[in-house]
Amino acid sequence: MSASDRQVGGDHYKDLEIQPLEFIERNGLGYGVGNVIKYLCRYKSKGGIEDLQKASHYIDLLIDLEKGK
Repeated sequence: MSASDRQVGGDHYKDLEIQPLEFIERNGLGYGVGNVIKYLCRYKSKGGIEDLQKASHYIDLLIDLEKGK
């Protein structure tokens, strides 16, 4: 069994066609964007509004970084 065949700490990604980590890595998206994707993918099955707030926070951080360029 490979690491991608199991999940530690819940099953909130089990119904997705592509695991968030695989999508993030294959598209070279980086940490901030990766966290947005992760929280959006799981909010209905794990963290609800809190995960949406976390995604929003990472979006705000990314906006600040872009403004600083």
